[in-house]
Amino acid sequence: MKDKYIILLNKKQSTRDIFVGPRFTGATTRNENLESGITIEVEEIDIKQIPSITSRNEVIAIAPAMPVKLIKPVNIGMAANPVINGAAWGINAVGANTSSFTGEGITVAILDTGIDSTHAAFNGIKLIQKDFTGEGNDDKIGHGTHCAGTIFGRDVTNTRIGIARGIKTALIGKALGDNGGSSDNIINAMHWAVENGAHIISMSLGIDFPGFVAEMVQQGIPVELATSRALEGYRANVLLFEKVASAIRTGGQDHFTQTIVITAAAGNESRRNENFDFEISVSPPAVSDGIISVAAIELTMDGFKAADFSNTGANIAAPGVNVLSANKGGGLITMSGTSMATPHLAGVAALWAEKLMKSGLLNPLQLTARIIGSGINDGFINGVDQFDIGGGLVRAPQN
Repeated sequence: MKDKYIILLNKKQSTRDIFVGPRFTGATTRNENLESGITIEVEEIDIKQIPSITSRNEVIAIAPAMPVKLIKPVNIGMAANPVINGAAWGINAVGANTSSFTGEGITVAILDTGIDSTHAAFNGIKLIQKDFTGEGNDDKIGHGTHCAGTIFGRDVTNTRIGIARGIKTALIGKALGDNGGSSDNIINAMHWAVENGAHIISMSLGIDFPGFVAEMVQQGIPVELATSRALEGYRANVLLFEKVASAIRTGGQDHFTQTIVITAAAGNESRRNENFDFEISVSPPAVSDGIISVAAIELTMDGFKAADFSNTGANIAAPGVNVLSANKGGGLITMSGTSMATPHLAGVAALWAEKLMKSGLLNPLQLTARIIGSGINDGFINGVDQFDIGGGLVRAPQN
């Protein structure tokens, strides 16, 4: 039985690891030149071929295409008091309201459920859209629209929702549809974002491990074997995203023509409340090296705290509870989740990228360092676990 695999090839020369293999031919899809000479191919192969494949050098990484799901908001509605001084509360929390930077000259890519391009929050912004799902560019779910509003949305009904309101061009990759997506969609969408000039890539999605197991069980594979194969696929996909992130990062350092950072949601599987008290580590792809993982924080009467649902071990934290942003079809709505924290981080990253660009210092290492280094621990409630918030609450540049 053949399954879909994602193959990263280096047309120049590759290093060897346990997922190394030969060049494939007849791939169903192929994308070339992911920054430093990387080729992406997707092909149907039999798992029995893997041992022989690993004997050659051209492949940097190979992994099965796994289901990817939206990191769904924990709640959706209109929470009480989501606005402070005329802006969504997260705007003030990250210091965007007092920053002199707007994201001018920076391009952000959002790989999500698409966008409602007719929403008033996006008036005057050039939206470059591409559908990777086959459903069309429309945002049927509303998740991508909400995330985009937080990053660069213009004011709606005299309320500020966007962090980087100076962004004039945005890349909208619809990588998730009604039934989710697949890791090959995400890899191809990342490639597309790079090729179209993204400086920041924002992803509020995660690999669906249970869904992959269920898919194989439906094919007649015993659940124990399906779980074992899913674990292997999970590990291979983590390595795959690390290799892609590394290729993007290295390409920017080699050429100094395009600096790119990748941000992703930590996940919403943890539970910190009276009935349950357990924490889950950051989920892929956010857990992969080279991707900035984002935890969610909540504003309480006593100060900031890690959101009850936010996975632990993220690099940094951002507002993710009762976040007010653009609603599919018009108007505003609040959502909660690490999905909402990630666009806050992406927006702040755009402000830092603008600052570094204007000073001639923009490169991947500098931008990543400024983002992570901006985190603060002030304003948190007593006893907060540092592991839950990483480097602290991300902050915008102030001068």
